[in-house]
Amino acid sequence: MWIVIRENVKIAFEAIKGQLLRTILTVLIIAIGITALVGILSVITALRNTLEGNFSSMGANTFVLMRYQYNQRAEGSGTKRKINPTITYNEALAFKEQLALPYAHTSLSLAVASAAEIKYENKKTDPLARVIGIDEYYISNSGLEVEEGRGFTNFDIENNLMQCIIGPDFKNSLLKGVDPIGKVISVRGYQFRIIGVMKSQSSSFGNYENFQVLIPLPVARNIFPVNNPNYEIKVSVDNKSQLEGTINDATLLMRSLRGLAPLQENNFGIERSDDLLQRIGQITGVLTIAGFIIGLITILGSSIALLNIMLVSVTERTKEIGIRKALGAKRKSITLQFFIETLIIAQLGAATGIVLGISLGYIISKAIKFSFVIPWGVIFIAIFIALVVSVISGLYPAIKASKLDPVEALRYE
Repeated sequence: MWIVIRENVKIAFEAIKGQLLRTILTVLIIAIGITALVGILSVITALRNTLEGNFSSMGANTFVLMRYQYNQRAEGSGTKRKINPTITYNEALAFKEQLALPYAHTSLSLAVASAAEIKYENKKTDPLARVIGIDEYYISNSGLEVEEGRGFTNFDIENNLMQCIIGPDFKNSLLKGVDPIGKVISVRGYQFRIIGVMKSQSSSFGNYENFQVLIPLPVARNIFPVNNPNYEIKVSVDNKSQLEGTINDATLLMRSLRGLAPLQENNFGIERSDDLLQRIGQITGVLTIAGFIIGLITILGSSIALLNIMLVSVTERTKEIGIRKALGAKRKSITLQFFIETLIIAQLGAATGIVLGISLGYIISKAIKFSFVIPWGVIFIAIFIALVVSVISGLYPAIKASKLDPVEALRYE
């Protein structure tokens, strides 16, 4: 059996060499379909990796208390949303003091300026920077890291020290060519000494960690007045198994601080980091299905083209088939010959399409700053689809060739 298959493979390659131009065009037709499939799914995979990387940096054991839940409707969308009160400083501070769990760490923060001018000596920032008041747990709870220097300690926060931690982009602009640690910058006229520089974060989806200034929360409250301030509370736990119970405790505590009756709905929102990742998975799952369908439609056109080309090949090689059958070739051998030829052409098209598709996905991903990885699952899917295409497109021409009458085939011109 293996000898027969090997001989048919040799014959198939000889036939492919004899019709090189047609083979190249056929391979390109299949490659276009595979390129579309692999390219689209590669970009979607890169999108999912980027989104999951951005949101998972917050930590799998973290949740956030905020003014609104993510799925609450905004005004103007057909339903007037319920106006929740902002989270005040007294509420946030009471929450942090009363959620006294040994395995939970609560951080408070407040964005006090979204467009602040930062100065160092005779230079100033362009564009304007974001300023956030934080406590000692904010950096770890937000999945951030200090690359140079250090973060805030409880001593820094309680003593209202005029110190700051800056984003890494300041090193390439305002503080280019100098060691930032220990330098003094001016934030709206107030002098802050730099004690740390943050590690660079992905900014593909509007993250501004790379160009922000973090200052102690009490200092921010004193020197940066904010109308109707809304504090953000982040809680992290040491173990994921403790997350559910901590969320329940936090919900009950916040309801108590706001004086809500048992039957009243929450007038605040709670976001779990793993819920965000799950929703990202759902969104990218829908995109993957859509991209898969688009790719399949393109491949369907390729399979029809391959079927037509193989039928033409059978017609042109009618006399060759007649000679082989006259010399004793069986129908099974003829069927196998043409089927193997179709299979080889389809796999050549798949290989070409995979290379082009991954290259296209890589170029697009890098252009829009997605985290690209080689999508091995997509590659195996493409190979399998090429196999299915070869079966669908090659079986009928192969069977047709095997059924030719040798006498009529020998008379064919």
